[in-house]
Amino acid sequence: MRIVVPHQPAGRLTDAWRFCVGTGRFDLALRRDYQDSLALVQQDIGFRHIRGHGLLSDGAGVHQPYEHDGVRRVRHSFTYVDQVVDAYLDLGVKPFVELGFMPSALASGDQTVFWWQGNVTPPRDWREWAALVGATVRHLVDRYGLAEVRTWPIEVWNEPNLKDFWAGADQDAYHRLYEVTAAAVKDVDAELQVGGPSLAPGYQPEWLTRFADFVAGSSAPIDFVSRHAYSSGPAQQVPFGTHQTLGPASVLLEQFAAPRQQLQGTALAELPVHITEFNSSYRPDNPVHDTALHAAYLAPVLAAGGDLVDSFSYWTFSDVFEEVGIPTTLFHGGFGLLTHRQVKKPTYHLYAFMARLGDTVLARGEDHLVTRHPDGRIAVLAWAPVDVTGGEGVAGHTVRLSVPVGGPAGATVYAQRSSVSDDAGNAYAAWCEMGRPASPSRRALDALREAAEPARSHRSLPVAGGRADCDLVLGRHEVTLLELTPVHDETPPWWDEGRLLGLGPAGSGDAGGAG
Repeated sequence: MRIVVPHQPAGRLTDAWRFCVGTGRFDLALRRDYQDSLALVQQDIGFRHIRGHGLLSDGAGVHQPYEHDGVRRVRHSFTYVDQVVDAYLDLGVKPFVELGFMPSALASGDQTVFWWQGNVTPPRDWREWAALVGATVRHLVDRYGLAEVRTWPIEVWNEPNLKDFWAGADQDAYHRLYEVTAAAVKDVDAELQVGGPSLAPGYQPEWLTRFADFVAGSSAPIDFVSRHAYSSGPAQQVPFGTHQTLGPASVLLEQFAAPRQQLQGTALAELPVHITEFNSSYRPDNPVHDTALHAAYLAPVLAAGGDLVDSFSYWTFSDVFEEVGIPTTLFHGGFGLLTHRQVKKPTYHLYAFMARLGDTVLARGEDHLVTRHPDGRIAVLAWAPVDVTGGEGVAGHTVRLSVPVGGPAGATVYAQRSSVSDDAGNAYAAWCEMGRPASPSRRALDALREAAEPARSHRSLPVAGGRADCDLVLGRHEVTLLELTPVHDETPPWWDEGRLLGLGPAGSGDAGGAG
């Protein structure tokens, strides 16, 4: 069945899908591999903000206690903060500030999370914590300007509903942390954006509604609500890796929609909602992240997520990430759109394809999204269905469209297609065929980067009645971008392709040879 795409807009494609992207801990941004990866991502995709853990952890070095004349004092050092934020802004991406974790010298306990040991206990001195937050935010305002920092959302902590991320998952203690932290932010400037509670999936709705009641009752300031979304099941551990079941992609969209449903009737009901982390698996060592299946799985989420929330932040842009330790192989199931050394994964191309869509939506369905650019160009994103029950996936899934392109009878459009699938643009498959080298040689890295490039094709399509018919036959786990550009033919009247080899009509041209 051919889908007739209407000419009239069906809505707008928001930039919620690229409002923010996740990153490894804050101080990893000092590394060359990290900055090279972020530069490539910004060139091809162009995220607006970037969010990660560890701004206030020991690795960033902000909190520096010392003793002088027998008195304990604290110096706030921004040596690393300045380098990282300067690099972000130079690459066209703003911080989405996460205030955490606890500096060890200010912590009330020794509980930590991750290989890099971020402390997750409340402060032992609330006034010192407020001073740390205030000094950090004030420094950012002084260095980058108030108007700029007002555009940076500031989130209080990360996943306090999990015992791994907040000692005891103590909600009352988190409420106090939120109140003190939000007040310290607003003491710098009342128009700075502050929010939370940055909940992990699986929380009971009462966690969020109780937070709303606390904010309303305490008059703590809040400008947005945040939570996370993942769709994987329990972890099945293997050495240096994890396998998990996946729920259908619709599970992610259900989680996106949940905060607004749960906050109906509360004082927070009309606030912006940011999904400050999302992915399929919550594990940074799950091979599904590296596959073409993953790109096709997330395509409907990127296509529809902006209808539900103000932003949803992919976790993460790069495999430069060390929560469970230093990766032992190039492909190790990392969250990143890119591996170390900038090898593009299929999901990278899904995002790059999204960046080439227009902002006017003409049609959307369970396997396609049709958009139009202001200059009239049409861009179609289509994807093959994914079987999360363990099936091999379907090859030959076809999306048939009749697309409004305009133009008189006899006109044509230039159709350019870029695709990734199990068989194209799939560096993970090439790496497996190489024998899964843990440390690929330079030559092998070049081969992997070449294998990572999408399959590209082009053709001319006829226009009839202002429309072009497009039949997109998709490979297994394929995501494809089709771009249709009206042709303005400037071929000179004397051009004859049949004379390319000089075998034209007798008497034409110069009959002589070299003199």
